[in-house]
Amino acid sequence: MYDDVIVGGGHNGLVAAAYLARAGRSVLVLERLGRTGGAAVSTRPFAGVDARLSRYSYLVSLLPAKIVRDLGLDFAVRRRAVSSYTPVERGGRHGGLLVGADEARTRESFARLTGSDREYDNWRAFYGTVRQVAGKVFPTLTEPLPTRAELRARVGDETAWRMLFEEPLGRAVEGHFDDDLVRGVVLTDGLIGTFADAHDPSLTQNRCFLYHVIGGGTGDWDVPVGGMGALTDALAGAARAAGAQIATGHEVLRIDTDGTGTEPAEVVFRTATGEGRVAARTVLVNASPRALAELLGQEPPSPPAEGAQLKVNMLLRRLPRLRDTSVDPREAFGGTFHIAEGYAELARAHAEAAAGELPSVPPSEIYCHSLTDPTILGPELVEQGYQTLTLFGLHTPARLFEKDNRGTREVLLTATLAQLDAHLAEPITDCLAFDADGRPCIEAKTPLDLERELRLPGGHIFHRDLSWPYRDGDGGGDGDGSAGAGSAVAGFGSGRWGVETPYPGVLLCGAGAVRGGGVSGVPGHNAAMAALGH
Repeated sequence: MYDDVIVGGGHNGLVAAAYLARAGRSVLVLERLGRTGGAAVSTRPFAGVDARLSRYSYLVSLLPAKIVRDLGLDFAVRRRAVSSYTPVERGGRHGGLLVGADEARTRESFARLTGSDREYDNWRAFYGTVRQVAGKVFPTLTEPLPTRAELRARVGDETAWRMLFEEPLGRAVEGHFDDDLVRGVVLTDGLIGTFADAHDPSLTQNRCFLYHVIGGGTGDWDVPVGGMGALTDALAGAARAAGAQIATGHEVLRIDTDGTGTEPAEVVFRTATGEGRVAARTVLVNASPRALAELLGQEPPSPPAEGAQLKVNMLLRRLPRLRDTSVDPREAFGGTFHIAEGYAELARAHAEAAAGELPSVPPSEIYCHSLTDPTILGPELVEQGYQTLTLFGLHTPARLFEKDNRGTREVLLTATLAQLDAHLAEPITDCLAFDADGRPCIEAKTPLDLERELRLPGGHIFHRDLSWPYRDGDGGGDGDGSAGAGSAVAGFGSGRWGVETPYPGVLLCGAGAVRGGGVSGVPGHNAAMAALGH
């Protein structure tokens, strides 16, 4: 008998375990795999190579400093040297848009691309508004879930509210910017892990954009020092130090509850030696809403979740040279390197994928962890100039891989790297390192691969489409149908903290909770607060 049993040892489950154990409760974490961390892990994917990559999730923005302080974590992030670089060929000349090196160079880069200062001034005005909203919304993520009307009042800017929460993101992008490349760079934050068009009436793209620009109140995306596994290792250590027990190799099969919360729930699990069960006053499920429904014997949420990304990890012997000779490769790859992400290109890629075809010009973006944090590489690799690259491809929904996952993966990878090569002075394959068996150090993961390896439903990195960070039922709707979009799924992840379910004593603490998604620890924190009665 435990006060709390946590199903799943991903980062949110570990956050919840640490908070609950520090409150003096008896806590047991049951994890199916032989390790904790879920998708937030560091591994050595290439045989015989001393490179510890953030294999799945890879950057940090939404993790509140409050959680790091509360749990006393030995964990840090490091700011990237630039925000982004986007190569482009216009009029037969190779150039690019460099953002964030410093204000003067950013303004100059905008002017060189667009012919005037107007686009950069619009950029500053747009993101100035976005940052003001971020400063108001981000602190609410670790507070009881506000109503829509309460959050709207807190934002306190009706124009900004309408732009981000009520009208399709494409309207704001097209209203603020004229240049196709600039429009595309802005839109990408609404498409990371989300399959949507700029004008999707569901506003899925708006919710994705919101979560990508509010982190820390600034929207900065930082590099985890030591790799993503450094965070989950620190969380597991904090949980154990507080008295929580963590049992790996324990796959939970079902949750038996009387549905009233008057009796303890029973969690049935399987190990290599057989089945067992444990009782708990509260069960916190660090898994998807679909997995939670299955554990409770309920119908899964509808429609099913579907991921839409290609994740590629590479280790290079050196960074490639660029066709745009005005920028150093270390600077270009020091932030987010956008590829084929012009506004029209993104629209075409979405239309093709929606029609059941792989994008003819696959959009993607790259970042280099080791430029900011070389500690993930062994000393010899650092000395020899090795670098890592992480590529995240957009608009590749799981449905495209159902007939032939392996074959389609290879076709897509080849096409995606070709788009990168179009802006390089040498093929990226010429820069790849080789593992101990002589194979090039590159691996690609489709949504179906992520579903198989991590049980992400449909390979969806957020477990389902992201939710608005508010609750409904406050009478604050405007007749536009947007108030209820993207809130709780099948009753899982609603209530005071956004983690409650229809079953008293059963809480959802995974990414599918309201205000879940990304490496944030927010659902774990909020589920712990709900369990403690705060």
